[in-house]
Amino acid sequence: MGHVNSIAAKDMVTTANSYHVPVLLKDSVDGLNIRPDGIYVDATFGGGGHSREILSRLGKDGYLYGFDQDADAENNIVDDARFTFVRSNFRYLKNWMRYYGVEKIDGLLADLGVSSHHFDDENRGFSFRYDSPLDMRMNRRDGATAADILNQYDEERLSNVFYLYGELKSARRIANAVVKAREIAEIKTTNDFLNVVSPLFRKEREKKDMARLFQALRIEVNNEMVALKELLFAATELISSGGRLSVITYHSLEDRIVKNVMRTGNPEGNLKQDFYGKLETPFSLVNNKVIVPDGDEQERNPRCRSAKLRIAEKR
Repeated sequence: MGHVNSIAAKDMVTTANSYHVPVLLKDSVDGLNIRPDGIYVDATFGGGGHSREILSRLGKDGYLYGFDQDADAENNIVDDARFTFVRSNFRYLKNWMRYYGVEKIDGLLADLGVSSHHFDDENRGFSFRYDSPLDMRMNRRDGATAADILNQYDEERLSNVFYLYGELKSARRIANAVVKAREIAEIKTTNDFLNVVSPLFRKEREKKDMARLFQALRIEVNNEMVALKELLFAATELISSGGRLSVITYHSLEDRIVKNVMRTGNPEGNLKQDFYGKLETPFSLVNNKVIVPDGDEQERNPRCRSAKLRIAEKR
């Protein structure tokens, strides 16, 4: 019987790993400096790789809450009495902790990358490799799709999305092309979108710029920057003195927000000083220099190449 159970457990881990290979697994969990009896949050449960590692370091009195708004992540739920899965966007962290009667936590980990599962799912519209409906919602039960945004936003609003979240210099031209194209026919699929924007990109930069364009749409669809700020504000309030915040980012926009909050306590990076000129900040940095995946990890998982890990301790 034990052999059968071990095979089932192995299959479950394999499924979880195919959903999302945990990035910087040891470094990010080491960064939490886990206390065996502590209360922790994995804000981006996904395939459950980081959660399993955290649970392996907790004692019988420790506890972990795992957040994910994607229904597909529920297939990877960890069967452990010390674990609760919360099907919700991590921006509601504070409300859920209050719901569970938790006043303080000892650490929070967030891997902000999009799961491999999302990029590889031909029906979700996260990747331009497949012709699929332009959805891009992490939570398919709620909100506007990428197609809705492309067909409904006015030119200026589209241009702002492409410029702010994709950092594309040609944002205005792209927005103009989208508006003209949708007057002829609605943009519904990734191929519809590619046919509109491909002529605007230089061949040598096409893949890179396309990735930025899809990133911009995804961020807008899922309101990612606002959600991240709300998560960090809640974490700052909830983490106990001596507790840790361990965050993996994948692009400069979210990395800037995380860096600013860890250094200054606010997303804008505004330094506050007390009456004596001493800097007032809720965190002290554990690593001044960002931690990035080594060559071996990048070879095993090319999608982790842009990952940056920052760790801070609550004062």
